[in-house]
This record gives sequence, structure tokens and C-alpha cells, in this order.
Amino acid sequence: MGDRTETYTHGHAEAVLRSHRWRTVDNSAAHVAPRLVPGASVLDVGCGPGTITVDIARRVAPGRVVGIDASAEVVAEAQAFAAEAGVALELAVGDVYALDHPDDAFDVVHAHQVLQHLADPVAALREMRRVCRSGGAVAVRDGIYRAFAWHPSAPGIDRWLEVYCAVAEANGGEPDAGTHLRAWAMEAGFTSVEATGTCWTYATDEDRRWWADLWADRSTRTALADRAVELGLASRDELDEIAAAWRTWAKQPGGCFVVPHGEILATP
Repeated sequence: MGDRTETYTHGHAEAVLRSHRWRTVDNSAAHVAPRLVPGASVLDVGCGPGTITVDIARRVAPGRVVGIDASAEVVAEAQAFAAEAGVALELAVGDVYALDHPDDAFDVVHAHQVLQHLADPVAALREMRRVCRSGGAVAVRDGIYRAFAWHPSAPGIDRWLEVYCAVAEANGGEPDAGTHLRAWAMEAGFTSVEATGTCWTYATDEDRRWWADLWADRSTRTALADRAVELGLASRDELDEIAAAWRTWAKQPGGCFVVPHGEILATP
């Protein structure tokens, strides 16, 4: 991304993409849904495997939709997904700090779970504002990791959260980005910033098992795990224990996991 060196804490292992493929406008971008009207032009920054991007394209057709991601491999997966879905859109490798589009090019600029991984989120927001038309909106949503809540308690998951946040911060990110979005947008020069918040909730047996399996795998088989070991934050054995704690937690009756997010709709 320009002359900056960015590290995506999760990496793009299968366990990560499995989570990303679940995302849609309804479960991950409802705050911007009223803006996704037929004919609108949309830039999706950090499109990942393209599930939200394709959903956006269906809603705004025949409007123009462009999705960018820093990973060529993930862009290729998004292209395959869009082709299979029969949805026309543009996908490319891109740099959020130097978007390859003129000023005022889009009605909506969207980014989901992106700013938390950036060393300079304000600079990214300024660039997103540049390509957003007057009267349009920049829509951003990010998690608030230290506000994650779960029942029953599980010391292994407590430890997971400590390790994750330490790795994210060592990588130059902000794991609680959702609480910073409004301030970052104001610093980036937006004239109006509407802040909201929503949650993902995993409470059924099936949902808890899905969520726990994701994080068990992420804790042992992804860039997160490799980085935690590299930084001396956890050993492979401890990461295996964390994975086991996730799977044990998922089997507890009455369990629930809540993932809060901050969101903004910012007007240039």
C-alpha cells in the first residue's frame, strides 16, 4: 500500500476466508443498505472473497460496482464467485491509500473490517473521501475486540483475546477500531459522521460450533498463529490449548458469543 508496509493480521488461510464467505449486506453492512439503490455506483474496499460485493452489485444494478483487495489470490476468488453468481462487477488488486479512481467517482465507498488493520486509518479515510461524490457516503464497519462477550466463561478464550490484541497491535493495527471510527472520520475531514453499532450473535448450537471452529483453526493454522509464535506471545502448545478451549466452550449448553461492531456513515 504505497510506501507503507501493512500486515493483515488474519492472513488469507482457509479458516479466515471461510468466515469472510458468510458475510452479506444484511449481516455485515445493514447500516449502508438504504444507500444501495438501483443505479448507485459503489467502491468496496477490502472486498475479500466478494460475498458482500456481489450482494451490493445485485442491489444497485445496473449501477457500477468496483471491488478491490490487497491480495491478488483473494481477488481471483472474488472474480470466480461473481462469475458463478452471474453478477457483473469490476474486481482488482488495489491500494486504499492510493485508489486508482478520480475524485468524486462513487456514490458509496464501503469498507468492512479494513481500518482495524491499517497503520494510518485516517489517511485511508481521506482517500476514500476523495473518491466519494458530494452527497454520497463512506460506510465503514469494524469490530471492537475488547468488548467481545461470551458465556460461559473460558480462561482459554480470555487468553486468546489477549494474544490476538497483542498481535494486532504489534502489526500496527487497532483491534478496537470500531470505537475510533467517528474520531478518525472527523480527523479525515468529513462534514458529517453518523455513528451506530450492531452485533453478530452466535447462540444456537450450530452457530456456536461454527464460530468456535473458525477461531480454533485461526488460532493454530493462520498468519495470526505464526505471528504470535514469532513475537514470543504464545507457543504452539499454548495455541493448541486455546483451540481446544474454543471447541470445549462451543459444547456448553446455553452458551452465547456476542461480537460488537462500530459503524459510520460519513458524508464528504
